[in-house]
Amino acid sequence: MTPSSAAPPDTTLIDRLCQQRQARLIETHISWVLLDGHEAWKIKKPLHLPFLDASTLPLRQQLCDEELRLNRRLAPSLYLEVTPITGTPGAPVLGGSGPVIDYAVHMRQFPDGALLSVLVTSHREPVEVQPATSPSTISPAPSRSPLPEQLNDFAQRLAAFHREADVASASTPYGSPQLVEQTTRDVLRNLADIGDEVLSAPFTRWLDDNAPQLRPLWAQRQAQGRIVEGHGDLHLANVVLLDGTLTAFDCIEFDPGLRWGDPLSDVAFLVMDLMAHQCADLAFRFLNAYLDASGDHAGLPVLRHYLVYRALVRALVARIKAGKGQAPVGPDYLALAHSLIAPTSPRLLITHGVSGSGKTYLTQGLLAHAGAVRLRSDVERKRLFGSSPQLYSAERTQATYTHLCDLAQLSLQAGWHTIVDATFLDGEERERFRHLASSHCAPFAILHCEAPHATLEARVTARQQAAQDASDANVAVLAQQLQRDTALNPEESPHTLQADTTQPDWAQRLAHQWLTLDTRML
Repeated sequence: MTPSSAAPPDTTLIDRLCQQRQARLIETHISWVLLDGHEAWKIKKPLHLPFLDASTLPLRQQLCDEELRLNRRLAPSLYLEVTPITGTPGAPVLGGSGPVIDYAVHMRQFPDGALLSVLVTSHREPVEVQPATSPSTISPAPSRSPLPEQLNDFAQRLAAFHREADVASASTPYGSPQLVEQTTRDVLRNLADIGDEVLSAPFTRWLDDNAPQLRPLWAQRQAQGRIVEGHGDLHLANVVLLDGTLTAFDCIEFDPGLRWGDPLSDVAFLVMDLMAHQCADLAFRFLNAYLDASGDHAGLPVLRHYLVYRALVRALVARIKAGKGQAPVGPDYLALAHSLIAPTSPRLLITHGVSGSGKTYLTQGLLAHAGAVRLRSDVERKRLFGSSPQLYSAERTQATYTHLCDLAQLSLQAGWHTIVDATFLDGEERERFRHLASSHCAPFAILHCEAPHATLEARVTARQQAAQDASDANVAVLAQQLQRDTALNPEESPHTLQADTTQPDWAQRLAHQWLTLDTRML
């Protein structure tokens, strides 16, 4: 279908509303947005495009109603109502009585600087590292902003949103191998059309090579009911800081096919965009927080495809906006897509240390700087068994390590650096994971964390009192661990990183040590 934009829409209505409200106008491809400093009104353009039909008043009302419904799932305080516009184009009234001439989505206005796309710029600014001030706690690296913790919280709420979202029937095409693959090939075809085959050829070859392995996984996820009515367009400019909380807005309302899909496709969009904006540390922090909250590590084998697909979509959009023969402005999404399809050499790291020794704190920084998937025994143990007095029994501990080994194998097979955060006091468990790394030709390392006894007890007690961590270990559990702690073997020394966690042992240095540790002797 040919867009009707050959004859631009009459803007008399918009001009009069801007005058009445003394509003600033932002124009997108399909909408007008009026901002008066406190409130916003989004009005659909009367267009008929290949991907959108808003050419009639009933269709625009339907789109406005759908936009309100979808976005109030995630941002109820931002989306207020659908407001009828009455009067005449030359003398319009927002609300009022009489015949309706159009509709607007009425929203709360937020500051321009509240978008995540703006907030990440301050995160990239360098800061001076200060030393720890107390041996009884691990002093956190000074944060450029509260953004890392806000992203953690957002990841948890997004996981809850995906759990509660409507699930697509298996009879629909949403999330099917055919649709996922064809959607990617359509993007590649469009890239070739606006540039040349050089742009898309490497990705076409990559897709041809990987699709046979991915199709059964896509089909399995569809059959398992993992396809939901998600957001569909979760890039940095569609996440905003409202009242101190990161909130997603501007879901895709006009095309269900772009909205219904694998939750990991939603997640991949934001992870990819953080990477593209030189915030890979935030990307992996957000990804791991989401995986901890959702437990969807089974999706790791399909995650890379969604990252590449989302990067290609943004590369295509950037080239369309730039115009033929012009260089795109902004992040180099195509370069990121190339890096994501490059061959990988994943590594495996396990921790060693009793409760309170700082394993989780150090690996949180390590995963961010190394770009890794972390598997936490405290999180996975609760996922398996809930909370109970027998949580740390020998039987449940063994089952937890078996589960962690299965997840680590999935992660390594998918090409991700992998961290397993657990006590690993049993030498046989450490050996099991060393064999796992060897079977995948993955370099293996141990992060040994230690602190004085008084510090261990102080940390465990403080963590219990705060009740904000997945660990349920108390002083009694700590005492049991200290009694049966199996020291590292001399043979493990060549691939062990030592960390006195009473000292400012910063993640960036540890990440460098891990990623350059020569374990070829294994």
